[in-house]
Amino acid sequence: MVLPVTATRQIGLIVLLGLGLLAGLPARGETNRYLLDIPAYDWQYGCFGTACGILMGYWDRNGFPNLYTGPTAGGVAPLTDAGTNAGIRSLWASEAGFDGRSATNYGHVDDYWVAYENEGPDPWHTRGYEHSPDCVGDFIGLNQNRWTNMNGECNGNRDGWAFNYFDTSGARRLNFTPGPEAGLPARDVQSGLRAYAEYCGYAADSFSQLVDIWTDTPPGQGFTFQEVVREIDAGYPLIIMLQDHVYARPSGYNPDVHALVVCGYRVTDAGVQQVRVRTGWDSDTNSYDLKRWANEKWYSWFGSWPRGVIGFRPRPKVSSLICSGGTFTISWAGPQARLYDVVADTVSTLHWYVVEGSSSLTGAPFEVISPAVSGLTLTLTNPADTVL
Repeated sequence: MVLPVTATRQIGLIVLLGLGLLAGLPARGETNRYLLDIPAYDWQYGCFGTACGILMGYWDRNGFPNLYTGPTAGGVAPLTDAGTNAGIRSLWASEAGFDGRSATNYGHVDDYWVAYENEGPDPWHTRGYEHSPDCVGDFIGLNQNRWTNMNGECNGNRDGWAFNYFDTSGARRLNFTPGPEAGLPARDVQSGLRAYAEYCGYAADSFSQLVDIWTDTPPGQGFTFQEVVREIDAGYPLIIMLQDHVYARPSGYNPDVHALVVCGYRVTDAGVQQVRVRTGWDSDTNSYDLKRWANEKWYSWFGSWPRGVIGFRPRPKVSSLICSGGTFTISWAGPQARLYDVVADTVSTLHWYVVEGSSSLTGAPFEVISPAVSGLTLTLTNPADTVL
């Protein structure tokens, strides 16, 4: 991005990934790495809502502070929703009279929730109007019963569910938004994550893809374990969806699914590939599950085979530029991920930033004019050819 500085020199901000610190998977021996600072939130009003809340809570804590601005925990998404932190649920399921919201200001729960698995009309129909989207659940279509034959699979969404439009060829969908065929407004999880980020003042990229271990993924297609490794090593947790091997229940509505947050990976000495997940069923920050990357049920009590992943990458954004007394201070929002290597007992900072400058927007090359920093603000002495 380029910023005019009312000067003869222009500046821009670029982000560097600290992948030089990581060598990927070793030829042999155990590998065990996971991202730090992943919240642990218990199930509230749907697994996709909870998983997306964990994801947005992570980014609120790590470089994008406008994703949660409520009163809980001083306005910073807490690591757990236990005890006095219960209000963080409004991040994905807002409600009148909850977490600082006015008792007369209807929210997600008031407009869309009746009871778990309910397939009847949403409550807002009785009132005749619904609130404007203001939480993650609103944007991803959570609990909203308004769509028919989504992606040729099911109607939805019943209470407790959301839906994602995967490309059934196994190809990746990047920054996809559903068409109007199933009904309007067109919403799904991948597009809703981007829309919520935009609502909060940020831009983001999202993608979704069937995993290579899903029964119906064509041979040679799908998201692989190596791609999980690359996303985690780059500092980006993933949502993974588990599903029964049916695409709709007998009523025509959403089948049994569950959404978890992938925050790490492990390869055992014997070469067994595993992913580390936050389940969305627990508020304990020390609680993770390790699940084998294989076409098998991850949990015994319901149909829970891994079907697909949803990725979310918020983009850096300059928030202020202050010129004063021969210096300029630039501040920005941007990823601040850290990766813990269990075997080496080391922590790697994954995102670094530098400022580049050019004497012209056309023709003259950009040059690095700052050291690399992992923070989100930098003060520089006025370059010689810049008039502040």
